[in-house]
This record gives sequence, C-alpha cells and structure tokens, in this order.
Amino acid sequence: MVFELVLTPEAILTALLILGLRVLNTGMATVRLIIINRGHRFVSSAMAFVEAFLFAYTISTVATDFGNVLNLVAYCLGLSLGNYVGMTIESRYFLSYVTVNIISNTKGHEIALALREAGYGVTESTGEGREGTVTMLKSMVDNRQTMQLLHIVQRVHNGAFVAVEPARPIYRGWLGSGRNSY
Repeated sequence: MVFELVLTPEAILTALLILGLRVLNTGMATVRLIIINRGHRFVSSAMAFVEAFLFAYTISTVATDFGNVLNLVAYCLGLSLGNYVGMTIESRYFLSYVTVNIISNTKGHEIALALREAGYGVTESTGEGREGTVTMLKSMVDNRQTMQLLHIVQRVHNGAFVAVEPARPIYRGWLGSGRNSY
C-alpha cells in the first residue's frame, strides 16, 4: 500500500471532518459508559445509535481513501482527543463517588483522625491481618477528592494498604466535604 499526503482544500476539510466526528464519537462513547454504569438504559441506547452512526460514517470515509495519510492521522488524533474530551466531561459534569478502603497495622486511628480533621467521613473498625490486629478504614468520597485523601493517608502512614473502587449512588448517610484538608 502506498501512502500519500494530499493537501488540497477538499482533503483538508475532509480530514477536519473526520477529526471532529471522531472526537465527538469517542467523547460520546466515554459519556455513554458512565450513563450505562448509572443504569440509564434509554439514554445510553439512544447515544449508542448516534455513536454507531458517527463511527460508521467516519470509518467509511477513511476506508474509501485508506492511503491518504492526512485522513489516517485525523482519525487517530480524533480518538486521542475524544478520550481526553470524554474524560474532561466526566470529571467536570458527572458527580461520581469512590470507596477508599485503608488498612493499617500501626497508625489506623491516626489516619482516621487526620481524615476527619480534613472533613472526610470515615468508618473505623478492627480486623485480623496476617501479622496481627489491623485497623480498617472506609471512606466514600467524591472521585475528584481521591488524590487529596490519599495524600493525607500517605502523610500519616506511608505503608498503609489502600484500595480505591467505584461506588454506586449514595442514598443515605453522611458524606464529608473534605474541604478542611491540608
């Protein structure tokens, strides 16, 4: 296969169209996955239809002139930018929560106090680990606050075991704001 770089006005407009549609397609796919995870069947199905249409149109445009390097670059760049756009939309407009599980064999209570001081809600319990008693902490936070919470944990006990997992919507209970953090 021979690749060629065509820079006519029509070729540039086609490449820009491919780029724009691919950004839109991939950004929609990212948002659709979030909506699926939240259980919105109708909206996610409608988005899937539009997404499939955009993908089919874009890939057919690229495939009809597969040797055109500009179209291939536009397609690949559109995927990359679409991921970025989708993740940006998710972080700014979709409130999501994570559960942070912390296990410490020496400083669990100190971690809990530091997190509470910073405004986070923390549940503290005792468990039995391989080498004896451990403190298990659980905190549910806005996804955007995860790194801030982890910095507090690391500062108090760098060797604590931490696992972060997505959480389903919260219906009851208290959720600290984490606004008083260091």
